[in-house]
Amino acid sequence: MERSQVEQIAVGAGPGASVGATATGRLPRWLRVVSVVGIVAIAGGVGLFAYRTYSAPTTLTIAVGSLDAETNKVMSAIATRMASANAPVRLKVLDKGTAPEAAAAFAAGQADLAVVRADTRNIPQARTVVLVTHAVALLIALPGSSINDIDGLKGKTVGVVGSAVNQDVVAALIREYDLERAKVNFKDIPLQELPHAIKARQMQALLVVAPISEKYLGLLRGLWPRNAKLALIAIESAGAIAAVNPAYESYEVPKGTIRGSPAIPGDDLTTLRVPLYLVANRKVDDDIVSALAKAVMESRRELVGEFPVLSQIASPSTDKDAFIPIHAGAAAYFDGDQKTFFDKYGDQFFYGSMLLGTLTSIFAAAWKFMTKDSNHPAEHPLRQLHCLTEQIIKAGSDTELDAVERSIDDVLKAELERPAGQDGDANETAALSLMIHRLEHLVEQRRAALHAAAPQAS
Repeated sequence: MERSQVEQIAVGAGPGASVGATATGRLPRWLRVVSVVGIVAIAGGVGLFAYRTYSAPTTLTIAVGSLDAETNKVMSAIATRMASANAPVRLKVLDKGTAPEAAAAFAAGQADLAVVRADTRNIPQARTVVLVTHAVALLIALPGSSINDIDGLKGKTVGVVGSAVNQDVVAALIREYDLERAKVNFKDIPLQELPHAIKARQMQALLVVAPISEKYLGLLRGLWPRNAKLALIAIESAGAIAAVNPAYESYEVPKGTIRGSPAIPGDDLTTLRVPLYLVANRKVDDDIVSALAKAVMESRRELVGEFPVLSQIASPSTDKDAFIPIHAGAAAYFDGDQKTFFDKYGDQFFYGSMLLGTLTSIFAAAWKFMTKDSNHPAEHPLRQLHCLTEQIIKAGSDTELDAVERSIDDVLKAELERPAGQDGDANETAALSLMIHRLEHLVEQRRAALHAAAPQAS
C-alpha cells in the first residue's frame, strides 16, 4: 500500500466514524453504549493480539550433525541459554546425524540455520552469521612407521576419520601431491572403529580433521600409549591448496600442540584448516539475524566453561569476496551499524501521529453517539422551532396553539440559560430571532383563521 493511500485512510477514518455515529443516533442510548463498548473491546483485543504476536520471540530451526554429536550438544546448550535469557530469537535444534545431512536439510529448506564447514557443497543460499571454530587437518604418522613427509606415503594406506565429510580435503591432497600416481590408498575409518583399526595396523597414517581443543586433543592422545612415538606430517603446500580452493586456509600448528613432552610437533608445522560457520538462509530477516548473532555471542561467555570450544567463536569475514558471504544482519551487528529505535519505527511514528488524530475524532463521535438523547432527535434550537411549523398549520384549536407558544417559550428559555461559553455566534442568534418572529406570525394567522371559521360553523 502506498504512503498516500495510508494517509487518505487515516485522514478519512475520523469523519467517516462521526458520520456513522450521527446516522445511527436514533438508536436507544443503552444500545449505543453497548455497541461502542463492544467495538472498543474488540479493538482492544485485536490490538493486544497484534502486540503479543509482534513481541513474541522468533523461532529458527537449526540443522546440526557431527560424528561425535558434539555440535548437537553445543547448539542445544546455546538454545537453552537463549531461552532462559528471554532472547528475541529462539533455536529449535534439528539433529540430522552427520554434517553432510545437516547441510542437505538446510539446502532443502528444512531449516533456517545450519552449522557447516566452508567446503560444504550446494548451499548457495547460505550466509554466515558467526565463525564457530576451525577444523584443522592433522596428518599423523602412526608409531612404527618411517614416514616423515608426504612423499613417504607412497604405496601406504591412510585412514580417514569421516571420509564423507573430508572427501574434498582428500581430493585436494591427491591433486596437489599427485598421490594417485604414488598409489596412496585412503581408507574410511568410522570413529567408533578407530581404536581397533590402529591396533590391527590397518593403516600407516591417519588423517583427522577436527578443532584444536582440549577435548579432541585428549581423544587423540588416548589412542596411543604415552611413550608412543608419533609424528605429524606437514602439508607444506597448504598455501597453494588454499589459493586454488578458498574454502581452505594455511595454518601453523604450534609446537607441542599434541603433546608437550616430548613435544609433538617438535616445531611449528604447516597444515590446512577449514572454517566451521553458523549459517543462515539469506532470506531470513536482517533484524532477526542481528539479534541471533548478538544472542550467540552473549551465550558464548556464559557457556565457555562447559564447552571450551566456544572460546573460538568469532565474527566471520565481512569482505565482499568472502568464500561464504556474511549475512547483512550479522554484518550490521559486528560493524555496529544496527538500526536505532527511530530508524526501525520512524514510519510507524509518522502514521501513528496521523492515526492519533483520527482516534480522537472517533472517540469524540462515539461519546456524542452514546450521550445523545434519542427522545429528542432535533436538538438544535432552529430545528426544534422548524418542527413547530407543521404543528401550527395543523392546529385545530386555541389550546393546541397555546401549546405551540409554550414550546417556543421553552426553546427561548433554554437559549437564554445556555452557559456563557456555549453562546452561539451572531448569525445563529439572528436566525433564531427571525424564526421565532415567523412562528409567532403563523400562530396569529392560524388563530385568526380558526376564529373566522367558528361563526360560519355555528
